[in-house]
Amino acid sequence: MVAAPSTQISLLGVPAREIAAVSVTGSRTGAHEGRLIAYSQGDGGSFVPQRPFSAGEHVTVRGTLHLPGAGKQFQYSFTVAHEDPLPDITAKYKQSTSPVGLDSFHSAPELRAPTVHVSTPATAGSSPGEILATVYASANGPGGPMIFEDDGQLVWFKPLPAKISATNLQLQSYEGRPALSWWQGKLLPQGFGEGEEIIDDSAYRQIAVVRAGNGLHADLHDFQIYADNTALLTAYDPVHCDLAAIGAPADGAVTDGVFQEIDLKTGLVRREWHALDHVAIAETHAEANAGDARTGFPFDFFHINSLQLLPDGETMVSARNTWAIYTLGAGTGQVLTRIGGKHSTVKMGPGTSTAWQHDARTLPNGEITAFDNGSEPKVHPQSRAIVERLNPVTDTIALIRQFTHSPPVSAGTQGNIQTLANGNVMIGWGVEPFLDEYSADGQLLFGASVAAPSQSYRAFREAWSAEPASSPALAVEPGGGSSPVAYASWNGATQVASWRVLAGRSSRRLAPVASAARSGFETAIPLRGSEPWLQVQALDASGTVLGSSTPIRG
Repeated sequence: MVAAPSTQISLLGVPAREIAAVSVTGSRTGAHEGRLIAYSQGDGGSFVPQRPFSAGEHVTVRGTLHLPGAGKQFQYSFTVAHEDPLPDITAKYKQSTSPVGLDSFHSAPELRAPTVHVSTPATAGSSPGEILATVYASANGPGGPMIFEDDGQLVWFKPLPAKISATNLQLQSYEGRPALSWWQGKLLPQGFGEGEEIIDDSAYRQIAVVRAGNGLHADLHDFQIYADNTALLTAYDPVHCDLAAIGAPADGAVTDGVFQEIDLKTGLVRREWHALDHVAIAETHAEANAGDARTGFPFDFFHINSLQLLPDGETMVSARNTWAIYTLGAGTGQVLTRIGGKHSTVKMGPGTSTAWQHDARTLPNGEITAFDNGSEPKVHPQSRAIVERLNPVTDTIALIRQFTHSPPVSAGTQGNIQTLANGNVMIGWGVEPFLDEYSADGQLLFGASVAAPSQSYRAFREAWSAEPASSPALAVEPGGGSSPVAYASWNGATQVASWRVLAGRSSRRLAPVASAARSGFETAIPLRGSEPWLQVQALDASGTVLGSSTPIRG
């Protein structure tokens, strides 16, 4: 068992008040002072040392549990890893020979969102709701989380600063209320990210920022919130080590795949799992050589990319580079089951083997879904989304159905499959910029794409309802004739049915002069007259005013 030098020491299983006399001693750094801080769930706490440990040292933890009727002593130990600091380089993505298509708006000039092309309009069998995506920055436009409608019209876009990217925009529940979450941070050329998880409420107000602990950074691949105010997130930990045994440099480095369970109230790490502790490097299908196992570009033998806490307390993990889906023991983190890979513990039926896969999930009915990339390097003819069923009696897994894109695509990275309430599936094709909805029998019900070279790590369809904390926006510009045109928008609003323009000689004395039904993200409203002050109101379907812009001089 290895840990980072700045690790906390997690003690789970009894209330923190029943844990006493904790002593922590490093073989090189000696005794460590610190504080035992309770988890908000009431089932333990983290001992937080005042100073970090030394790389390579052996750390011993001792303490006493005050159990009913008696005290019980405990002891365990771990080793501190030699970290491999990476150069501060942001990933550069291949640029298109033509500029990215960008939508622009008179009333919101700060928004330059990638254009969405709808190739297959939503049919009657399509699920209700908006599409959630996260687009990467391009040479002429920022990236960020984005929501759009079936017709490709923008609902919400949050442009991020240069060199900051976003992934994994999804609808979750936080403290019993619907919330949006996404990762944002720096994309590294080594294939992972260093950043933080953002949680916004339905007014797009930031209500939480979740960071990894123990000296690590939250990674871009997965973030799952649970009802007990805990969350699972992925992290990557580059470790300096000797890789001569696998034909790589003795003075090399490997990227450890990590996940943490975070107490959202305290930010403490409740538990932390390392692939290097449980999976042999030899299980990888990635090739280790001097070019990709050096300290500046560590060997990514595992590449963790999805997490799911199962009802029985076990955890499901997908690892791209071992081609395997793992289930881990609730109390130990030990590997219980391997689906696929070099040492599968179940018999793989025809068509069930994956390669470089992402986004493995167990559904409530026991079926397992995954996005099978099959590419980079290419193993399968095309990428696909699959649904499988594991028979626990015979330890065999069977393919139930699969979904492929037409024309065929090979997505070397990213991708997901979301199972919707009516049985449809929403598929994000990762590095290929397609976002599609299919019926359970494989009929394409909706198809869209973001303008190349933009891409979205995942895609989700959700029934999202929001009323922004910001105000509607208004711009007035000359029309084709002598009359001006008002342009109205409200970034993120979902309930606007129509717009009403008010005008007057004073900003405090305004009266209605024009109206129009909402027409996409921005609505153009022709005006008559020449009153100096103008304001716009957003109305819902019943005519109730949802919000008003700041009055402006026309």
